[in-house]
Amino acid sequence: MSPNKARPADTLTLLRVGETFTPERCEATDILMAGGKIVALGQDLAVPHGWPVREVDARHLIAVPAFIDQHVHVTGGGGEGGCGTRCPPISAHDIASMGIGTVVGVLGTDSISRSPADLLAAVRGLAADGLAAYMYTGAYRVPAPTLTGDIQRDLAWIPEVIGVGEIAISDHRSSQPRQDELERLVSDARVGAMLAGKRGICHFHLGDGKRGLAPLRRLLEETEIPADQIIPTHVNRRPELLEEAADFALAFDASVDVTAFEDAGDGLSAFEAVSRLLARGVSPARITLSSDCNGSLPEFDADGAYVGMQVARNTALIADWQRLVHDEVLPLEAALGLLTANVARVLGLHAHKGRLTLGFDADITLLDKALRPQRTFVAGRCVYGDVDA
Repeated sequence: MSPNKARPADTLTLLRVGETFTPERCEATDILMAGGKIVALGQDLAVPHGWPVREVDARHLIAVPAFIDQHVHVTGGGGEGGCGTRCPPISAHDIASMGIGTVVGVLGTDSISRSPADLLAAVRGLAADGLAAYMYTGAYRVPAPTLTGDIQRDLAWIPEVIGVGEIAISDHRSSQPRQDELERLVSDARVGAMLAGKRGICHFHLGDGKRGLAPLRRLLEETEIPADQIIPTHVNRRPELLEEAADFALAFDASVDVTAFEDAGDGLSAFEAVSRLLARGVSPARITLSSDCNGSLPEFDADGAYVGMQVARNTALIADWQRLVHDEVLPLEAALGLLTANVARVLGLHAHKGRLTLGFDADITLLDKALRPQRTFVAGRCVYGDVDA
C-alpha cells in the first residue's frame, strides 16, 4: 500500500553515517538504498566494482527513520472567520525540512470551499515532489464528505485514502453527531479498510467541549470496534482533557495523539503533555505526535464568536520532540517512536514505514548532534538538504 513512492533512482545510494537508530540503536553505520528500499545495513559495506553507486559521506550525522506527520492541512485549513481567513497550503519543502518524509492530509472545519477532491490533488502533488503522502476521507462533519459518495468505496478504491478524519466531537464547530452516527461511520471505515487491506483508522478531532472523550469511550464500551480503530487527537487542548486521554489510553490500551501547538494557550505544549502522560503510566508506545500544520488556530469569545486566528506551523513539532530528548524525559530510541514506528503502526503503514530495516522504504532523516534535521530521504531520494555537503 504505497501509492506514491518516488521513482526508483538510476543508481544505488550508499549512506555512510556516524550512528543509526532504527529507532533502536543499531551498530550499522552504512545504509545501502536501491529501488526505493533499504537493501543492506552494516559496517564498511562494499559495492562490487562497476556497480552504479553514489556514496554520501554523512559520518558526522545520525540516521533515523524519516518522521511521519499524521495530521497536516496540506490544502490549508481555517475559514472560520470567512473566506479571508483561509490558511495557505503547505509545500513539500516546508514538510521535508523538518525531517518529515510521510504526511497524512486532512480537511477541517471547511469542507464547503475545500473538498476531498482538492485534498487528493494536493496529496498527489506532494507525492510528485517526492514525499510519501496519504489522506483521510471526510472532514469535521458527519455524514462525512467523500470522493466516491461512500466511505467504504473511498477506502477500497482510492490508494491514498487510509482512514476517515478529522471528525470533530466535543466542539461547537462539529456537526454534533449522534452516537449511532459515530458508530455507523466507524463501522463503515472498518469494513472498507478490511476490503482494501488497510487499517482504516478514524481520526477524531477533540474540541474543548464538556463531553470530552465520552463519545469515544462509549463507542468502545458498547460496540465490537477495536481500540486501534479510534485515534483521538488534540488531547492536550486543556489539562482536564489530557487527564481523560490518559484514562482512555490506560483503560482500552489505546493510542492518543498529542498536537504540537505553537501557542498552547490554556492547553499544554506537546512536551508538557507527553511528560504528563508518561507520569500517568501511559506507555510511550501508545503516544504519537502530530503538527496540525497549516491549520487554523482560531480564537473565539465566550459566546463562540470568532475574534482572530493564527496559522499553525510544524516547527513546534520538532522543537518539542527535541526537548523530550534533551531534557531526558525519554531516551532517543523511545522518543523516535512518537514520530516514526508508533505512527506507522497506528496508520497501518508499519509493514514498510517507520523503521530502518531491510526491505522497508528508504525513508531516512539525517540529524546533527543537536537533533536538527539536515537531510531527508524518501524512497531513496534526497528531498531536503544537499547530499554533497
